[in-house]
Amino acid sequence: MDLLRLILLFIHILGFAALLGGLLVQLSSSEKTVNALMRDGAGTAFVAGVALVGVLEAGDGDVNHVKIAVKFAISLVILALVMINLRKPSIPQGLYLGLLALTVLNIGVAVFWSPAHA
Repeated sequence: MDLLRLILLFIHILGFAALLGGLLVQLSSSEKTVNALMRDGAGTAFVAGVALVGVLEAGDGDVNHVKIAVKFAISLVILALVMINLRKPSIPQGLYLGLLALTVLNIGVAVFWSPAHA
């Protein structure tokens, strides 16, 4: 079970890395779009995160449900915004910055809210 948890965590991290990479690659571009890397990263991170929670719930350890709810809500908003704007030729600067801020916030919640390495 621990190996499955680690694999899902790895996939979850890769998903957020892809999402963040898809956002950062457009940093200097004047016209922002939702690209395939953002779509795949947001979807992968969301699905792997939900699966990871299932594995954590099946285990014997304590699960921080408030942290999971916050991460779930942020991830759901990111996924919805990415999917809604996927086919648009461009997105407003504010939406781009909002997606970037939400992505960094979600990573920050994962790292700083009761980290596993403490």
